[in-house]
This record gives sequence, C-alpha cells and structure tokens, in this order.
Amino acid sequence: MVTSPPRRTPSPPQQALTEHDIDELQRLLDAVPAPLEPLDASMVDGYLCGVLVQPRRVVEARWMQHIVDAQAGRATPPGFDVARLQALVRRRHAELDVAIGRRDWFDPWVFELDETPAAAGEQTLSALDAVYPWVAGFATALGHFPALMQGDAQALIEPLALLYRHLRPDDLEDADELIEEIESLEPPVDLAEAVEEIVRATLLLADVARPRPSPPPRKAARRR
Repeated sequence: MVTSPPRRTPSPPQQALTEHDIDELQRLLDAVPAPLEPLDASMVDGYLCGVLVQPRRVVEARWMQHIVDAQAGRATPPGFDVARLQALVRRRHAELDVAIGRRDWFDPWVFELDETPAAAGEQTLSALDAVYPWVAGFATALGHFPALMQGDAQALIEPLALLYRHLRPDDLEDADELIEEIESLEPPVDLAEAVEEIVRATLLLADVARPRPSPPPRKAARRR
C-alpha cells in the first residue's frame, strides 16, 4: 500500500538550461578526474527524474554525490571546483521538480545519434539507442533510491516497462513479470515516440509515488 507523501512545495521556476548550458555541463562532467565515473548529460537528466519520482523527497546531498561518481558516490578530489557543475544540475532539478509536480510535459535530454535518415527497422533501433543513456540514468537513481519500487507493483509495471524496454536484456535480472510486459509492447516507431513514452512513463510513476490530492467537492449553490 502506498502511503501519501508529505506535502511538497515545488522549487520556484528556474530558467530552462539552454543548449549552451547543456554543452557546458557535459564539458564539466567530462573533466571530472578518474577514478570517479560521472554520469553524462543525458544520464543526469534521467537520473534526476528517477530521484524526483520517489515517494519521499531525497535530500540534495544524497543524490548530488552520484552525479560525479555514478555508483560509489565518491567525493571529488581537493582543488577540483565542482560549484558550476552543481549549479547547472541544481537548476535542471528545480525545473523538472516543477514540471513533474504539475504533471506537465518536459523535454528530456535525449540526443539523436544520427541525423541521416535510415530505413524503418534501423530507425527504431536508433531510437532505442538514443534513449538508452537517459533510461540508464533513471535506473541508476532507482538503484540508489529504491523506495519507489516498494509501491503498488501492478501500478508500476506499465510505466516501468515503457522505460526499461530501452535497456539491454542482461540489465534486467529476476524481472520476469516486467520482461513479459515489455515483450507485449509494440516498439516505438521513431525517436519522437520513444521520447514521448519516457515522459509519459515518468509522469505515471509520479502518480503512483506522489499522488496529488483530489480537489475538495464543490458546495451546491443554495436557493435564496
């Protein structure tokens, strides 16, 4: 049974990151020194969505550490300035928080792999490959913060299938019911449809984990 989460006040709207900002964020992520293993920009976006659909708010200090070191969450070495990187990530987190809280459409950071037109079968494969980093980031969040998965299994299965069908089969272990649901789905016809589905799945998961209160019933007008 899913319990209602505490009332959450969304962060104030933030200016959406521009393509220049996203490129800058990717450069900053690329500059993170080894042995840390940062997410890339597309994975960051999926990861933040996975953080934001949790039934209870994840404090920033916990989720931020996995941006620069996806699995272990190790700190950056002394002298490495992470302030600008974190500021950009924080802005995107706030933007997504508002959109998901309102169940509004948002534009996920999914990037086309090849702009050259391809045959129909190849186009579907390209769509799956292009969405993979975003979904891998989402799955990384659920790996670190599994509270969402403790919710209503039947309500979770459809949106999770829409997302996880973009992962490789060997990424899905001991998930027979989920795999069966994935196999029942028609593949997206193109990248636009794949992107639409991951947004819809994210908002469906938010409905499960963060149900919005029903509006109070309107009082009937009384005759004078």
